[in-house]
Amino acid sequence: MLALVTGASSGIGRDICKVLANKGYDIIAVARNKDRLNSLKEEIESKTERKVYVKEVDLTKREKVIKIHSDVKEEFKNIDILVNDAGFGLFGEFTETDLNKELDMIDTNITALHILTKLFLEDMVKVNKGHIMNVASIAGFMPGPLMATYYATKSYVVRLTESIRHELLKKHSKVKVSLLCPGPVNTNFNKTADVRFNLLEENSMMLARFAVNKMLCGEFYIFSNLFIFISVLFAKLLPSEIMASITYYMQRKSNK
Repeated sequence: MLALVTGASSGIGRDICKVLANKGYDIIAVARNKDRLNSLKEEIESKTERKVYVKEVDLTKREKVIKIHSDVKEEFKNIDILVNDAGFGLFGEFTETDLNKELDMIDTNITALHILTKLFLEDMVKVNKGHIMNVASIAGFMPGPLMATYYATKSYVVRLTESIRHELLKKHSKVKVSLLCPGPVNTNFNKTADVRFNLLEENSMMLARFAVNKMLCGEFYIFSNLFIFISVLFAKLLPSEIMASITYYMQRKSNK
């Protein structure tokens, strides 16, 4: 059994690799930081009988993302699980944030996820089996002033994955897709985004275990706790203008 995980060098992605290895999956670990990937490889291979294949890739480069698929097809033919975890955020008013960082965010959070989902889903549909888990966020269900681009990218992930799921259901496919929607997690995300959340942060490993178990059970929406579920429910029920005001207040308060 074989799983490909992006964002595997740190945070949720790294922990998901460990959880999947403990469940008997060999891992194709994809990220930019080769040292961290090699560290993950050593850790997993020393503690389990599973293999880790390191792929150092900059996911902002479209041609390199496409090459991931062609390389995997050539070497392994098919994978059983795809986890699109790679992503980052950026805090600040839209008129003041760095455009190049935002474009890199769009390329990582949206374009790379889109390419890998499409190419590997095509393969899975042909053999009528497989799992894909796209990592979104509660941010994907609401407007996000002061983190506008990040929230927008996660909204794309939510809508894309929801639509794919419906297409698969209509054709009675055995391929399963899942949508992981965490809140704040104790990872390097906050440092990269330059934001500090006042909400209680979830433990990354506990979230990874929970998410993998739910994915393998075929669940679609994966909300790690009741607070996240209620937050998403309120975001759907409240008018967007009110939700934007709430989010703005929380984001501004978090950065103080």
